[in-house]
Amino acid sequence: AVESAKGKYAHMLFNELFQDYSNALRPVEDTDKVLNVTLQITLSQIKDMDERNQILSTYLWIRQSWYDAYLKWDKDKYDGLDSIRIPSNLVWRPDIVLYNKADDDFSEPVNTNVVLRYDGKITWDAPAITKSSCVVDVSYFPFDSQQCNLTFGSWTYNGNQVDIINSLDSGDLSDFIEDVEWEIHGMPAVKNVITYGCCSEPYPDVTFTLILKRKSSFYIFNLLLPCILISFLAPLGFYLPADSGEKVSLGVTVLLALTVFQLMVAEIMPPSENIPLIGKYYIATMTMITASTALTIIIMNLHHCGSEAKPVPHWARVLILDYMSKIFFVYDVGENCTSPKREKEEERKLEGEDGCQRRHKEVRSHPSSRSDDSDLKEKLNGNVNKSHGEKGREAAGCCSCYKMLIKNIEYIANCVRDHKANRAKGIEWKKVAKVMDRFFMWVFFIMVFVMSLLVIGKAA
Repeated sequence: AVESAKGKYAHMLFNELFQDYSNALRPVEDTDKVLNVTLQITLSQIKDMDERNQILSTYLWIRQSWYDAYLKWDKDKYDGLDSIRIPSNLVWRPDIVLYNKADDDFSEPVNTNVVLRYDGKITWDAPAITKSSCVVDVSYFPFDSQQCNLTFGSWTYNGNQVDIINSLDSGDLSDFIEDVEWEIHGMPAVKNVITYGCCSEPYPDVTFTLILKRKSSFYIFNLLLPCILISFLAPLGFYLPADSGEKVSLGVTVLLALTVFQLMVAEIMPPSENIPLIGKYYIATMTMITASTALTIIIMNLHHCGSEAKPVPHWARVLILDYMSKIFFVYDVGENCTSPKREKEEERKLEGEDGCQRRHKEVRSHPSSRSDDSDLKEKLNGNVNKSHGEKGREAAGCCSCYKMLIKNIEYIANCVRDHKANRAKGIEWKKVAKVMDRFFMWVFFIMVFVMSLLVIGKAA
């Protein structure tokens, strides 16, 4: 019975209030009086941040409240009825819009109910999905912070007719749903009064600045960490043996892999002059890998100089072979691959060969051998003196054979000696190439490590 009685009074009140009411005019008794509209924004969710198109999509609850001078009643006259809820299109509503809207849809606000109190206060709560333009600075991507503005103001009423007042000093974040990509660090509100060039009247607006901090874990594990791991492979190309034939192909493969990651970042970022931090890291790493591949080609040419090349210069022999080889622990070519047992066996073989040579010299230097040689010479001389005719010609032919044999042996020895000298020259160039490989390997390792620390430092 009580509810039916209140419903009866509500119908009576509604009929009496809207009998001569018009929602087309500003609801003030004096046309020179300013109508104050209180604005409050509640951020519910960040739907999307489109960095490439610089558009922020948010889900907001917009609360507006004002006083209507023609919608008042005495609540005691209507059985204590102090408020009613009616469709918003029945009352006058301020035309407050989002100035920096970036949506193609210019539809009307959601036609939700308004709460009308007995003293004429109207409260209108309406949900809205807004797309606003936001200047995105991606210089420190993926460790960047963004500030996006949401500017609300009246589209036709100036400040002398409708004034906007902040309900709070900032947007309401109590009902915010946590976003997977962005952290909210605040939403301060500032009132601005601007005089545009078209009009002399002031136009007030309220600007809510949404402070966002990107959660970088996803980009660290999917873009940055793979790049760091791939970039550490580039210096290892200098450690590969030159005869393997894989030094240049490793550098080219790493370069192609980084190019793929660079294209992925370019698809996300807007085409602006500000290069993101991760893009700078990719470019620096690609430049370093290009330089390492070029140096690898030069060092491989040194390695394959061979016996026809010039001897190693004196300064290179002193600087590279004497000093740098000791600093970088570079052994002779093939020496670091020899096991200790094998080295001992080689030393024993060398000692055995030296013993055999010494014994041969002792036999040659022994007196009995010398006497035998002299006896042999005397017999040969006696035979030569005694023999005539064919025997003399045979002895002379035998001596000439010995002379030719000695010349051939000397020629072979000279060839072997030249071959050993040329081989030693090629070994020296190979050692120079190996020392340069180790030197550039550590240089590029340090460069990659320093660049990685710089990127992590920017993140901190």
